[in-house]
Amino acid sequence: MRLAEKTIIVTGSAAGIGRTMASVFVREGANVIVTDRNEKEAKMVADELGAGAALHVDELSDPAASRRIVEAALSSFGRIDGLVNNAAFIPRSNIHTTDVALFDKVMHINVRAPMLLIQAALPHLTATKGSVLNIGSINAYCGEPPLLGYSVSKGALMTLSRNLGDALFAEYGVRVNQINPGWILTNNEYKLKLADGLPPDWPSRLPVGVAPSGGLIGPETIAQAAIYWLSDESLPISGTVVDLEQYPMIGRNPPKEVST
Repeated sequence: MRLAEKTIIVTGSAAGIGRTMASVFVREGANVIVTDRNEKEAKMVADELGAGAALHVDELSDPAASRRIVEAALSSFGRIDGLVNNAAFIPRSNIHTTDVALFDKVMHINVRAPMLLIQAALPHLTATKGSVLNIGSINAYCGEPPLLGYSVSKGALMTLSRNLGDALFAEYGVRVNQINPGWILTNNEYKLKLADGLPPDWPSRLPVGVAPSGGLIGPETIAQAAIYWLSDESLPISGTVVDLEQYPMIGRNPPKEVST
C-alpha cells in the first residue's frame, strides 16, 4: 500500500475528483479526513469508507475553517501527513458579470483557503515531513471566457504552489506540488452539460480535437496521479506543477480533421 499509515485531509471530498481521491487513498492504506460543506453527501462518503475515514463538515469561505479542519484531523487520527486542497468554487462569470462579491468569494475559497490550510497544518506536516497537493486546473494558463474568476484563482493557486514549494521544503521539509486537471468527466460535469442542452450521450460525441483518446479523463486517473505526490515516492520533488490533460496546453498542434 503506497499510502500506508498516512493521514490525509481532502477538501471537497463529497463528490467528483475529491470523492474518488478519498476512496483511492483509503484503498492505498491512508486515513482520510473527508471535508466538505455538503454534510449529507460527505457523510455518505465517510460511511462508505468506514474506519479509514473521518467526517468534518465546514465552509472554506470562513477563515477559521482551516484551524477546525486541522483539529479534526488530529482528533481523529493524531497526525497529518498530507493535505489535498481540492475544493473549489466554479461560478460562470465573464468581465461583465464578475462583481466584487463574486470575485472575492472565488478567491477566498480557491486561493485563501488553501493558503490558510497549509498555514494551519504546517507544524504537523513538518513533524511528519508531509506533502501538500493543490488541485488546480489547466484554466490557470488563460481560462475559458465564461470562467474568468475561476481561471484567475487557479493562476493564483499555481503561484502559491511554486512559491511555497520552494520556501517550505527548504526550511521545513514539507513538499508542495500541484496538478492541473483538464476536462474531467465527473457526475456533476455530466449533469452540467445536460443542463446546457447537450444530449445524454454527449461524452461519446466529443470531437477528436477535444478528446484525442476517444473520451474524457475520469476522476480515477487524477486520483491515481495524486497518490504519487502524497507518497514518499515523489521525494524530494517540490514546487512542481503537472498538467493532466490529453494534449499540451502550450504549443499545441491541433489535428487537421475533427470528427463530430
